[in-house]
Amino acid sequence: IAGPAIFEGTVRHRRFTPAKHEFEYALFMSWLNIDTIDEAMRASWLTSRNGWGLATFHDRDHIGDPDRPLRERLSQNAAAAGHDLPGGPVFLLTHLRYAGYVFNPISLYYCFDTGGTLHSVLADVSNTYGGRRSYWLRPGDDDPRRFRSVTAKSMYVSPFMDGEVDYEFVLTPPSDALVTHMNVTRRNGGERLFDATLQLERRPRTASAIRHTLWRYPLMTAKVMGAIHLEAMRLRMKGLKEVPAPEGRL
Repeated sequence: IAGPAIFEGTVRHRRFTPAKHEFEYALFMSWLNIDTIDEAMRASWLTSRNGWGLATFHDRDHIGDPDRPLRERLSQNAAAAGHDLPGGPVFLLTHLRYAGYVFNPISLYYCFDTGGTLHSVLADVSNTYGGRRSYWLRPGDDDPRRFRSVTAKSMYVSPFMDGEVDYEFVLTPPSDALVTHMNVTRRNGGERLFDATLQLERRPRTASAIRHTLWRYPLMTAKVMGAIHLEAMRLRMKGLKEVPAPEGRL
């Protein structure tokens, strides 16, 4: 897990009811130690922090007061949710800004203790309506092969999804490969409605790798947003009815 990296692979979504729908797209995401972001952004002239560049990390795109160190903001967010931030390294899996545009459906903060054990994960979830929620996840068992946690959905994300559902996250400990799987089920262990899977492989974050990745995936975040609207159109064509947002739940 040491050091920044590029994680490249696919994201797959599957909807099981009321109409089956499935898609898969290629993508990449950035893997950053939150305490060494400045150094990571200096790896290439194409990247920067809070400045200009084809690929940029902007503090205002992430949780808390952008004028405070990210670890401090993360610690405050954890405390507000009744959790403690462990003292080990914290790695962020996220999208950067590309050509000034960013949209992160989900950013994941992998929080390790001083012994190198994955202690907790923050799922920082955003919707296309400007809403944002932090879901602090703790493992539900001691299985070292996976990190599994269930939490109640508390924000309107998809107009095609019932609001009374749970998120079940199943994550692999990050290494040369990383899998993040999420099941969406009816509240309290009911029927599975939907799942999403990230399957990624680690690449070194060198200047040449950054150039190659940005050439292969131009405007990554615009592609993410475009795919969201394209798949929404396909769901409407299948006759799915939209569920209005509950008041105050965006």
